[in-house]
Amino acid sequence: MASLRDLRDRIKSLKNTQQITKAMKQVAAAKIRRAELLRSQSRPYADAMSDMLRELIDAVGMVDHPFMKPGKAGAPAGVILMTADKGLAGSFNSNVISSADAYSREAEGGVKWYSVGVKGRNHVRRRAEIEQYWPQSAGVKIDVAREIAHKVGDDFVAGKISKIVLITQKLVSTMVQRPEQRELVPITREKREEKGGPRGAVEFEPSPEAVLSKLLPKYLEFTVYSAMLETDAAFFAAQLIAMSNATDNAGKIIDEITLEMNKARQAAITKEILEIVGGAEALAS
Repeated sequence: MASLRDLRDRIKSLKNTQQITKAMKQVAAAKIRRAELLRSQSRPYADAMSDMLRELIDAVGMVDHPFMKPGKAGAPAGVILMTADKGLAGSFNSNVISSADAYSREAEGGVKWYSVGVKGRNHVRRRAEIEQYWPQSAGVKIDVAREIAHKVGDDFVAGKISKIVLITQKLVSTMVQRPEQRELVPITREKREEKGGPRGAVEFEPSPEAVLSKLLPKYLEFTVYSAMLETDAAFFAAQLIAMSNATDNAGKIIDEITLEMNKARQAAITKEILEIVGGAEALAS
């Protein structure tokens, strides 16, 4: 049985831990609001770009752009693995890493890794070579997203990779984050989402083909940028839940150890009383 001093030290340590987890919970709650605001502000632009891309693909018969053509046969798939830079967020990072591992095992021709986030980089470099790495939280996100898109786009055009696949976390709700795999390039008519209803006639200048050729690289850049914003929001949501659970669990353990400490104190007092009574009776006899 632990001594009273050991139990007091454990309670003190747990209270210090509880203060840290409570502070991290408050920080995550503040940051998730900002992350969700940025994500919601970017959604109208993403929706407009998606609609314009759909209109352009419907308007043209064939576009001489590499993103609209199949990748080089036999080349590895280019996987953008997007994780957080930090942990203490439950299974947030491990779930998306597991999804990437499952994809790599099934990919024909192998995988070429492009890592966004420290946790993903640390996992991949223990098993394979990373083509390039970008931190999730460093620099201006739109600039980082543009750099990522240019790198993977150039490698696809050069035939180094056969496709561009994005594996990241999707924010379903504050309580739920789910790994998601999306094949971004090549873009085909069959893969795009169909929406019913009438659509107005749109004229593109100088031509639909020219506009589409300019739009496709922007589409890749902004898709990566949106994924980075969503990863931030999903990470802070996961961290908020993880730190909330850690704070509650620390409180329960403190209560349990306090009860054990009270029992130990009572046992020590009872032992001292018995020793005093025994000594008094021995002197009386």
